[in-house]
Amino acid sequence: MEITSKLESLGLVLPPIPKAVALYQPSLRTGNLILTSGQLPSVAGVIEVKGKLGDNVSLETAQKEAQKAVLNALATLLLHIDSLDRIKQIVKLGVFVASTPNFTEQHLVANGASETIGNIFGEKGKHARFAIGVSSLPLDACVELELTVEVE
Repeated sequence: MEITSKLESLGLVLPPIPKAVALYQPSLRTGNLILTSGQLPSVAGVIEVKGKLGDNVSLETAQKEAQKAVLNALATLLLHIDSLDRIKQIVKLGVFVASTPNFTEQHLVANGASETIGNIFGEKGKHARFAIGVSSLPLDACVELELTVEVE
């Protein structure tokens, strides 16, 4: 229950497990790894912030959206483990940022997710990462991410 307590102390709430919006599994376990599918920053199935960085979405807003997407990704892990305390290591974070061709701060958007992971998991949250700009994302979301996690 350490992670649950940490979430509470940070004022973060793990959402219900997001439902897939197409034909895929929200996450998949193979051995001691769980890989999430791309997770959007949806709240109760709704994308609250739509658009692109460099156009109508600010960096600060996108960082907050990345945090929502991380919480959704963490929730999908509960399809395979009974508690987030079973996480040994956040291995890799991949972040896709809907952005205009001139926007080049995708890595700073990804920091919204990385900082959240670090605040929740400490040393276990140190991860490899990529951040990529894309022309559009499903449902006009400004960010989508995926996690690879090692579990007990």
